[in-house]
Amino acid sequence: MHLSRAIVAAFFFVVLLGGTLACGQLTPTFYDKTCPNVSSIIRDVITETLVRDPRIAASLIRLHFHDCFVNGCDGSLLLDNTDTIESEKEAAGNNNSARGFEVVDRMKALLESACPATVSCADILAIAAEESVVLAGGPSWTVPSGRRDSATASRAAANASLPAPFFTLDQLRESFTNVGLNNNTDLVALSGAHTFGRAKCSTFDFRLYNFSSTGAPDPSLDPILLAALQKLCPQGGNGSVITDLDLTTPDAFDSNYYSNLQGNRGLLQTDQELFSTPGADDVIALVNAFSANQTAFFESFVESMIRMGNLSPLTGTEGEIRLNCRVVNTNLAWPDSSLVSSI
Repeated sequence: MHLSRAIVAAFFFVVLLGGTLACGQLTPTFYDKTCPNVSSIIRDVITETLVRDPRIAASLIRLHFHDCFVNGCDGSLLLDNTDTIESEKEAAGNNNSARGFEVVDRMKALLESACPATVSCADILAIAAEESVVLAGGPSWTVPSGRRDSATASRAAANASLPAPFFTLDQLRESFTNVGLNNNTDLVALSGAHTFGRAKCSTFDFRLYNFSSTGAPDPSLDPILLAALQKLCPQGGNGSVITDLDLTTPDAFDSNYYSNLQGNRGLLQTDQELFSTPGADDVIALVNAFSANQTAFFESFVESMIRMGNLSPLTGTEGEIRLNCRVVNTNLAWPDSSLVSSI
């Protein structure tokens, strides 16, 4: 970790946990004695996967976002369907979209080998998000840990809580406020995670032909980009075709996302809304500030990631430490049930 990044991360951790964000028993030293190699194990899996899947870093941070936005950061997103659980993976914002679950499985298997029944799936997502950002050239921070895993999931809550790609700025603000984040700095900083990764035509093609039932394209979309996207995503075409969220540096974590918005080159409606909504002076000012000063973006992003990671975690004796991120422990075939019940 670069010294300047370490100082920034440490500063924000002290400020946040010394203020309104102190929550439960999360601490940056939680695994220092019980699983000191947790971060390096997770980092190595991401590094290996990036060789064959350059999208994985962005996909992993998205899993953390979508986990925390639904009843807090509790690993509920990772649970598969059972007779009693309706998986959040099939919610509208995740179905055929959220990805990287097999990579999380690999991390969990290695961690169970190194530190059995110790590292929660919720913490794996939080740490993987940070490592993914760093590996893409973004800032590093000390991840507060100690989350435990839920024994339930809620597809209904996921459908209600996850922001949709067609949301207006007002709807985005409401989504962030509803989960306990602020609707300006957190919204704009965390949206900056769209500086890497991909999106399907189905998440933005409504902007290309019949925006808001006008029979015309979204007027806030750059004409040159519009033409390119119409060629990539013809009307009635394959909605699963993907393209870069950030056309400038698609796999790098940087501030070009905000420069793209200034040029009307935001891919998703929810991106461009941050800069093109009339009267939204507070968020427009943040877009301009982050475009001009990448360090300011990185610092705000770190602060907002720590805040998001502190949304309603299960701690102490709440929840469990899942042995398999896809299923609750009571549904595992385990040779020693007393061990499972004590986890």
